[in-house]
Amino acid sequence: MRSAADGPTADRTRISACIVTRDEEDRLPDCLASLDWCDEMLVVDSHSNDRTREVAAAAGARVIERDWPGHVAQKEFAIRAAEHDWVFCIDADERVSPELAEQIAAARDRHFEDAAGFSVPRVSSYLGRWIRHGTWYPDRKLRLFDRRRGRWGGRDPHDRVELSGDVCDLTGELRHDPYRTFEDHLATIDRYSSIMAGELHADGRRARLLDLVLRPPLRFFDFYVWRRGFLDGWRGLLLAYLAAHYVRLRYAKLWLMDRQ
Repeated sequence: MRSAADGPTADRTRISACIVTRDEEDRLPDCLASLDWCDEMLVVDSHSNDRTREVAAAAGARVIERDWPGHVAQKEFAIRAAEHDWVFCIDADERVSPELAEQIAAARDRHFEDAAGFSVPRVSSYLGRWIRHGTWYPDRKLRLFDRRRGRWGGRDPHDRVELSGDVCDLTGELRHDPYRTFEDHLATIDRYSSIMAGELHADGRRARLLDLVLRPPLRFFDFYVWRRGFLDGWRGLLLAYLAAHYVRLRYAKLWLMDRQ
């Protein structure tokens, strides 16, 4: 990680990398290693049971341990706790590609000009292959932004950055390895569908019969046909099915909440 006082770059715009973690000892080192262009690495950890905090500190990150208030609230806390106004938000299962690091460095050399933030394409690995079709790609994410003009919003677990100002698109990829195993994927679908159903229920949303009947096949069609998920072979077919399964579980759980 570069020092903010390094020679001729001392007047450059400084960037804080913000990562929220829990039990990421195995994936965090590669994430942090891809952030050596940042001026600060901040890890906000939710009481990990492994060596996540020790790994982060050994890599030079500043570590804050904090209870988990939800995806949106924890990421918002992280950007406010950062030292610098320009923040790059990344998850422990993501890595910055060399091409993306170079493009960010070039934008920083121009002091980010008039942009309030930058979006990046995210490519995800699934069962040994990069997925480049369906709803998984290019999966643009707004991750580099001026916190004075932005904040984390959205609905848990699907957080997003809400920004006031222009957004520029970068082409360098953010590499994502979301699931350790297939079973991990299934567990995440179950957990996220419960969170989302609870959020919808709290907002007063009610599940209709049409939601249960029509939304899952429409999601499958969107992933597999409309967005050409079939080009990813059997993985695309499996991911389209699981995308529909997530929607089915979400509305089934909301349906049950309405009746309990």
